[in-house]
Amino acid sequence: MATQLADLQLSVPPLPDPAEWPHRVIAPVNYLDPAGPRPVAWMVEPPPGTPVRTGSYVERPVAIADLRALREPPSLDAQGFALVRHASAVADFYDPAEIRQRYLAEAEQVVRAATGAARVIAFDHNLRNGARAQVGDGAVREPVRRVHNDFTARSGYTRARLELEARGVADVDDVLRRRFALINLWRPIRGPVLDAPLALIDARTIAPRDLVLQDLIYRDRIGETYAVSYNPAHRWFYAPAMQRDEALLIKVFDSDTRVARFSAHSAFDDPSAPAGAPPRESIEVRTLALFG
Repeated sequence: MATQLADLQLSVPPLPDPAEWPHRVIAPVNYLDPAGPRPVAWMVEPPPGTPVRTGSYVERPVAIADLRALREPPSLDAQGFALVRHASAVADFYDPAEIRQRYLAEAEQVVRAATGAARVIAFDHNLRNGARAQVGDGAVREPVRRVHNDFTARSGYTRARLELEARGVADVDDVLRRRFALINLWRPIRGPVLDAPLALIDARTIAPRDLVLQDLIYRDRIGETYAVSYNPAHRWFYAPAMQRDEALLIKVFDSDTRVARFSAHSAFDDPSAPAGAPPRESIEVRTLALFG
C-alpha cells in the first residue's frame, strides 16, 4: 500500500548551468523567508488587529525554461506536471452553471485519460483575472505570486476523506489505503497567456526541508498548504504563451511516495512579455484521482 512505503530518493539528472538552458527567461519569484514568522492565511475576516496573512517573502531571480523545449515531455509521476491539449466545449468560463454542468465533467475526463485513474472527482475550482479581482469581483481571484503547493502530506488525506464522505462513498478507509492523487487542471480562459504565466518546479528538485507548513484558517476548520523556501537546486519550467486549447496538469499531492508528490508553483512576471499585455485569465479545477 502506498501509505506504508518508505520514501525513495528519485533520480534527478545533473543540473546544467542555467545559462545553457534552451528557451529560458530569468525572472524573480517570491519564496518564503524561513527566518520570518510562521505563515498563516485567514480565509475569512480575522479578529481585530490580526493580519490577514503572515510570513515574509523574498524575491529570488531564477531561470525558468520552456518545458516545450525538453527532449521528453514532462510527466506527472516524474516532474509532477504535464502539458496536454484539450479543446473545451465551454462557451463562458465565467458562467457558474456552465462550469458545474459541463466543465467539471470535462476536467474529470482529461485527468482520467492522462493518468489511467479508475475514478476522478472534480471538487473545486478557481477563476483568475487580476483586472476583475481589483475592481471587486468576488467570483475571481488574482494570480498567486508566491511559491506554494496546494496540499501537504497531511491535508491531502484530509481533503480526500472529506470529498469521499460528502459523496457517500462506502469504506472510505479502504479507498484511502489505495493510491490516490490530487491533481489540478489549469488552463487559460483566453490565450495567449502573456501576463503572469504559471511556473512550476520539477518535483524531483524539491527537498523536504523546502516545504514549510502554512495554516489556512476558515470559519469552521484549519487547512494546510505548503509555502516554499529557496533552494538553488530548484529547476523551474513554464509553457510560454499558452492557448485556450492547452492545459497544465499539476500534481499537488500523491499518496504514493515512490513518485513525484508535490509540484510547487507560482505566477511570475515574464520579462519577454510585450508591454501592455492583457491580464491573465485562467481557471484551475482541483480533482481527486483514485487508482486501483
